[in-house]
Amino acid sequence: MIKLALCDDEAEQRTAVGTLLREYAAARPALAVKLSVFSSSRDLLAAAEECGGFDLYVLDIVMPELSGIDLGVRLRELYSGGAIIYLTISPEYAVDSYAARAFYYLMKPAEPDKLFPVLDQAVEALEKKKTACVAVRTKDGLLRLRLDEILYTELAGRSVRYHLADGSSLDSVTVRRPFQEEISPLLADRRFFLCGASFAVNLFYVAAVEKGFLRMDGGARVPLARGLAAQAKRRWSDYWLDAPGGEAL
Repeated sequence: MIKLALCDDEAEQRTAVGTLLREYAAARPALAVKLSVFSSSRDLLAAAEECGGFDLYVLDIVMPELSGIDLGVRLRELYSGGAIIYLTISPEYAVDSYAARAFYYLMKPAEPDKLFPVLDQAVEALEKKKTACVAVRTKDGLLRLRLDEILYTELAGRSVRYHLADGSSLDSVTVRRPFQEEISPLLADRRFFLCGASFAVNLFYVAAVEKGFLRMDGGARVPLARGLAAQAKRRWSDYWLDAPGGEAL
């Protein structure tokens, strides 16, 4: 099932886009789309907090109290990994959309020939994220972790500690290989960046590159090895800017 959230404070736009989303879902019954419609950012944010987030968001940008950009940033702070598609009235908001790590942005009014292919791309990306896993040997046995739930990893004694997006962590059994070799399945995915001899981060959850640290969503600060700041900034920027990113304006 795909949990889809639409938020627009204008009733006319909400109805028009909602109709398009229902048409999209009806044409793809295998997806089992569940659509939730909200008239305010705060209502959507409250619902996301209660249910753990949605898979896909279609958001207006210009809304009172909490803009679509601010809403997207708050959703990321809640560790909501859902793809965000912005609907905007002006190209000036395109750059701002990266603050919320938007999957795509489209100019209003939304039209099927532009919106539906973007939704297809987002759904495909979500399915890939959900199925990408790594096997971790723990004292309780072999455990499969989805890559999209790993915040960062570190070498803790003789084990690899996996810090997860929900705030929990788990340790592997004693490892006998170098840290970089042990986490090579993670590093093979473009989301992960080795930021020192003992740490690797999921770039999706990096909030800022600071002097000597990477600040993660939720406030954790992961040490950044000396000399890697420029590379970290480039990798972080490339991860977002090279992703599907918007309509040519």
